[in-house]
Amino acid sequence: MSLSESGGSDALDALRDAVRLAPGNVALRQSLADLLLGFGRALEAEKEYREALQMAPERMGLKVGLARAFFAQGKNSHALALVESVVQLVDAPARAFVLYARLLAGIGEIEQAVLQYRRGVEREPAVADAEFAEVLGIHGGEEMAEVVEGRVRAPWGEVPDDPADVEPERPKISFKDVGGMDAMKEEIRLKIIHPIAHPELYKAYGKTVGGGILMYGPPGCGKTHLARATAGEISAGFISVGINDVLDMWIGNSEGNLHELFDGARRNRPCVLFFDEADALGASRSDLRHHAGRQLINQFLAEMDGVSASNEGVLILAATNAPWHLDAAFRRPGRFDRILFVPPPDAPARAAILRLQLAGKPTESVDCDELAKRCDAFSGADLGAVVEVAVESKLREAMKTGMAKPITQKDLLAAVAARKPTTREWFATARNYALYSNQGGIYDDILVHLKLK
Repeated sequence: MSLSESGGSDALDALRDAVRLAPGNVALRQSLADLLLGFGRALEAEKEYREALQMAPERMGLKVGLARAFFAQGKNSHALALVESVVQLVDAPARAFVLYARLLAGIGEIEQAVLQYRRGVEREPAVADAEFAEVLGIHGGEEMAEVVEGRVRAPWGEVPDDPADVEPERPKISFKDVGGMDAMKEEIRLKIIHPIAHPELYKAYGKTVGGGILMYGPPGCGKTHLARATAGEISAGFISVGINDVLDMWIGNSEGNLHELFDGARRNRPCVLFFDEADALGASRSDLRHHAGRQLINQFLAEMDGVSASNEGVLILAATNAPWHLDAAFRRPGRFDRILFVPPPDAPARAAILRLQLAGKPTESVDCDELAKRCDAFSGADLGAVVEVAVESKLREAMKTGMAKPITQKDLLAAVAARKPTTREWFATARNYALYSNQGGIYDDILVHLKLK
C-alpha cells in the first residue's frame, strides 16, 4: 500500500460510509475488504468478504479475497478448501493459482506447487514472485530443483526462531473467563487438571500425568481460548505452536524444530503444549506425496509417545477445524485419546459469553438471556463481533453529539440483525464427512448436533 496512514484511514472511513449507505452494493463491499486486507486487517476483511459472498456467492474475486484473508490469518486449511474450488474454473484469476501454490508448498506438495505457480504466471506474468519462485527452486524457467547446494528441499515455510529460546506464556485467565463449554471443561479437568492436583491418587491407579486432547469444531468457538484457560487454571506454562514455528524449507530442520518445542515443554513442567490447526502438521500420510511431510508426522508421533524422553507433566492440547485431514495414528491411545467436539455455544453459553464481552462497558437495560435467543448458531467470535459492532455504533453517535451513551438492548439487536453465523459454512462440509466418512463413529457428535442421529 502506498497510501499514508492518515490517507488510508480516510479512504477506509469513506468506504465504510459508502457501504453503510448502500449495504447491498457488492462492488463497494469488495473494495472495502480489499483495502482492509491491504492494511493487514485480515479479520475485518474476512467479515466483509463473507458479507459480500452472501449477496454474490459465485463472484470469483470475493472467493479469492476471502482465501487471501484466511491465508493472512494462518487459516490455511480454510484457504486451501476455498482456492481449490476456484482454480478448477475456466476463467480462474492468475493470483488464485499463485495462492494455491503457496498453500500447496506449505503442506509439502512441492511438485504441485510448481505446476500451479507456472499456470498462474502463464496466465498473467505480472503475478510472478521471484522470492517465492526461488523457494520453489525455479531458476530462470528451469525445472524445480529438489536438491539445492547439496541440501534437499522440503515443505516451504518461514524459518522460525529457535523454539528453545521461547519462554512459555503464563496465562492470567482461567475457566471462569470461558463462557459455557461445561462438558469440555469437565473432560479437561478429568484428563489434565485432576492429575496435576491429585498426583498420588492417579499414581495409585497407574495413571501418568500427561496425555493429549484434540478439540475440533467450527472456527471461532473458543478452542484456543479454552486451551489457554486450561494452563491458567493449573498455573502451568503455555506454549502455542503454529505451523510457522515448525516448518523449515530444509529436510530434517522441521523435525528438529518440533523436537525442541517438546523439549522446551518438558523443561518447564507442568506445561500445556498447544497445537493450533493441528491438521496442518499432522495431515494424513496417505494424502502426502512428499517424503518430508511423512517424516515430520512420524517425528510428531514419536514425540507424543515419549520415545526419547518422558512426557510426564507435559499436557498436549490441539485444535483443528478439519479433523478428517488428521492422520488416524494420532487417535491411538496415549496420543490424542480424547477427541472432543466443540460446537457453537448453546443459549446459556451465549448469554455467558455476551456478559463477559460486555463486562466493563457502559450498558443500560441489556438482557443477555433474551439476546442469546436471537443468536442461534453464532460462534463465540461472532458474539464478540456483535458487541464490537454495537460499540462502534455508539462511538459514531458519541462523536457526533459529544456525549457518551450506554449500549442498549436495541443497539445489540441491531448488531445481531446485521450479522449471519459463520458456523454454517463449516457444518455444510462437516455434515458430509459425518454421514459418509464416519468410521468408528468419530463424528457422531456432529450428527447429534445437527439432529441427524
